[in-house]
Amino acid sequence: MKLEESFYQRTNVAKIARELIGKGLFTQINGVTTGGIIVETEAYSWKERGCHAYGARKTTRNAIMFEKGGHSYVYLCYGMHHLFNVVTNNTNVADAVLIRAIEPIVGVDLMKVRRGSLLNEFHLTSGPGKLTKALGIDRKWNGKYLDGNEIWIEDLGKNISTTRIVRGPRIGIDYAGDDASLPWRFTLRGSPWISKHT
Repeated sequence: MKLEESFYQRTNVAKIARELIGKGLFTQINGVTTGGIIVETEAYSWKERGCHAYGARKTTRNAIMFEKGGHSYVYLCYGMHHLFNVVTNNTNVADAVLIRAIEPIVGVDLMKVRRGSLLNEFHLTSGPGKLTKALGIDRKWNGKYLDGNEIWIEDLGKNISTTRIVRGPRIGIDYAGDDASLPWRFTLRGSPWISKHT
């Protein structure tokens, strides 16, 4: 069952990021579905310096973050990697959750074609740039609402206990100062698909 918009339009972005662990992220392109189980997320809020919209600063790139929760926010990182985020909260409150890794379960053969030759099978979707390439997500997917048949997140009926979720600081945001230490990265304990084991 696809997540209802009320799931995204809550005010606690860290809670949403944690609850996305175990949900399914899917895309459908030319009638073919690819996707998997979300095993790693990071929360971002306009109130902290790790966020693109810190201080409610609106730009051409991050404008979709100011729309109602349930939209996709896709941006290009380092000029080469597309990163997929889920916009949360209400209109004009720029919070989002970065999906960092998934465990592939549907359309794996096509995902392998999109990613090319890999030395380690777990590298297929074990990172935010890897999973977008595997799922066929690029900048054109920015602003999609997650209730359609192109891209969506659904409840797979998995009850993930809090003891199975590891919480820690986010990755690669040293520029955020003290905010870099916020425990807003969530991973599924023991998953070989997460982007970085700490």
